[in-house]
Amino acid sequence: MVKVSVLYPNAEGKHFDMDYYVNTHIPMVGKLLGDSLKNTTVEKGLGSAEPGSVAPYAGMGNMYFDTAEDFGKAFGPNAAQIMGDLPNFTNIEPIIQISEVLI
Repeated sequence: MVKVSVLYPNAEGKHFDMDYYVNTHIPMVGKLLGDSLKNTTVEKGLGSAEPGSVAPYAGMGNMYFDTAEDFGKAFGPNAAQIMGDLPNFTNIEPIIQISEVLI
């Protein structure tokens, strides 16, 4: 299994609309990626190791696929539409990591 993580770093002057992300963006992505997308999770940053500190990431979206190739085949044709929706909920440049899920 492969996990594609989309991380939105927190910083002063940045905004992230979690309601839009969860209720509009993620369902749109799921519809576009179809059956190749096995599962999704969304995380909202609450803090860091130091009590009262700001979370390093405002939010994270995780998508699970059988293989990296499955992700590429599903995302490629839809990349413009998916990435074009970002200004509707954030002004943060996301960090994307593709990982192999070991356990």
